[in-house]
Amino acid sequence: MLTIFTHTLKRFLGQILGWGISFGLITLYLMAVYKPMIEQQAELVSLLEAYGETMLAFFGGGADFLSPAGYLDFGFFSYFPVVAGIFAVLIGSGLLAADEEKGTLDLILAHPVSRTGLFWGRFLAFAAATTAILALTWLGFAFGLPIAGWDVSAVALLLPHISLLAVLLLFGAFALLLSMVLPSRMLAASTAGALMVVSYLVSSLARVNEQLKALNDFLPLKYYQGGRALDGLDWQNFLGLMGFAALFAVLAWLLFLRRDIRVSGEGSWRLPGLKRPRTADR
Repeated sequence: MLTIFTHTLKRFLGQILGWGISFGLITLYLMAVYKPMIEQQAELVSLLEAYGETMLAFFGGGADFLSPAGYLDFGFFSYFPVVAGIFAVLIGSGLLAADEEKGTLDLILAHPVSRTGLFWGRFLAFAAATTAILALTWLGFAFGLPIAGWDVSAVALLLPHISLLAVLLLFGAFALLLSMVLPSRMLAASTAGALMVVSYLVSSLARVNEQLKALNDFLPLKYYQGGRALDGLDWQNFLGLMGFAALFAVLAWLLFLRRDIRVSGEGSWRLPGLKRPRTADR
């Protein structure tokens, strides 16, 4: 399993650097513009008031949106589960199904490697790659601390990233589970991505619409803290999200153990009673 893990992680190196450095530059820029925003606080508040409290609440902002926690949430972490979630669902859905559709998964399993070792080696590499991307994102914030002038430690800045990590692993594991059930990798990624966007919209709208709060209780982003974790991480919600991520991963593993590996192609739905009858060779 260790060999699978290291090999898969090396394959993810380009994506780690591409996504991570891009996110790190964004976070460094956000820290660099913080002081100019404070200097123009009166004009900024007037502008946001013109849009109304509803828009501010939708993006997770509040009266303290220029405090460190409020600024992180409003300017970055409120919408970033969807942005970084693109990476999570694409990689999660393709951990095994991508090779299966290319017709190479059966060749890999022909080598002396167990299905369990292949599955967990790749899934742990995905978790490590996601962690590495968030570490590079955190570096942008950490390097920007002296520029922003915040009385916040670099260690405290890790807490929002830990909250985000749980969400990304959950959606990645869910996409992996769907890839074991649905007939194609792209369908699994699209379904997981659609549910992620719906969860984001409902969770955002629930801040301004009381009728959506009951539905929001069943969606993962309700339990995501984002930048507000800077004031203290809710470990119960974090462990709950990680627990569901682990559950989805275990279910996907069990399905993979019993899966008939396709030689190539996307395949099709296999429902009892719908098998195409065989015809005699002519």
